[in-house]
Amino acid sequence: MSSSISIDDYLNRLAAFVDNEYGRRFRTQFEDHRGAAQLAMLQSPTRDELQQLQRAVAIMTPHERQNAAQLTDDTVRRIAHDAVIDPAIFAIFINGYRLENKKRSEAKQK
Repeated sequence: MSSSISIDDYLNRLAAFVDNEYGRRFRTQFEDHRGAAQLAMLQSPTRDELQQLQRAVAIMTPHERQNAAQLTDDTVRRIAHDAVIDPAIFAIFINGYRLENKKRSEAKQK
């Protein structure tokens, strides 16, 4: 049994916390001078962030989806550009996906 999670399942897991009340309060703790809390996005994305991520994942090829944890920075930027979304949001999402799979892999080894 694989210890990794699919990119689609990871996106769906984030979607469960869209605009969550607790998540909004959590995000305010990490806001920068512009009011952005991008790193907290993985805990509670806004509806707009989720829609951007959904567009990016939707245009990924099957190969990119299967190998999402190995995407290069250039590929992440290209997908974000093609999906017409904020590349930082997609990069944070992909890095969060990598960390989730690493955590699962390490837990399986224990």
